[in-house]
Amino acid sequence: MAAHRAQWKGHLKIGEISFGVGLYTAASTSDRITFHTINKATGNRVRREFVDSETEETVDRDEQVKGFDVGNGQYIMIDPEEVTAVIPDSDKMLEIEAFLPCSDIDDVYFDKPYYLVPTDDVSEDAFAGLRDALKEANTTAIARTVLFRRMRTVLIRAQGRGLIATTLNFDYEVRSSDEAFREMPKIEVKGEMLDLAKHIIGTKKGDFDPAKFDDRYENALEELVKAKAEGKALPKPKPVQVSKPNDLLKALRESAGMGDAKPKKSAANTNSRKTRKATAEKSSGKSAHKKAG
Repeated sequence: MAAHRAQWKGHLKIGEISFGVGLYTAASTSDRITFHTINKATGNRVRREFVDSETEETVDRDEQVKGFDVGNGQYIMIDPEEVTAVIPDSDKMLEIEAFLPCSDIDDVYFDKPYYLVPTDDVSEDAFAGLRDALKEANTTAIARTVLFRRMRTVLIRAQGRGLIATTLNFDYEVRSSDEAFREMPKIEVKGEMLDLAKHIIGTKKGDFDPAKFDDRYENALEELVKAKAEGKALPKPKPVQVSKPNDLLKALRESAGMGDAKPKKSAANTNSRKTRKATAEKSSGKSAHKKAG
């Protein structure tokens, strides 16, 4: 991690033990293609300015403060010094408060991942001890500290030779799934439709390999920029193929590669039916023989 700058440095504390750690960004958007806003008439970049909504005069950066809207166009102005004064004292301590199974936290609470590594040789043994203990127990740790001017809850889990520290959303930041699914009708799928869906899932099983999932939008932008820079013809948009089946069952059959045909019955079911039929015919024959006698 020496090639990158730590986003945060402090100490990880477990009970009476503490050791130096650093947080490094695990996911970044810095490699994405970015665009500037250009004046189409002149080809020059456009400069952004903050303008007073009433006087329409430009407001310099040192004259800008944060404000909370209290309604009717009135605002409570908050100075940066006042914000600093009310932020909890972080004392650069990431303190572990509890351990829990990996499956206990819904990933809808996951915010941003960081790599957590020791910051000095003295901290390496204690760091490795925590990492290996988390692996052996198949558990995670919950810790809290102030990160980037906010009190944050952090989920810590073992990953390779280090730890992953994921900041978590607070409960008030996560919308209830009950609200999202409230209008969802209660539908129970059975029979052929369910069998076809399970068949499709079975044929599409695989492993997650991030390298196989390319950013098609980013690739298309690269192709567009390169074509314009070289004066080549611009790539033509590909038509989107949209199927419109008459019903869901037909669509499932097509996805399963069965067309309009119904799924084949298993050999076990077929043999079972044949056996029942033969038994029934045999019983029927015996009954007729008894009546004749």
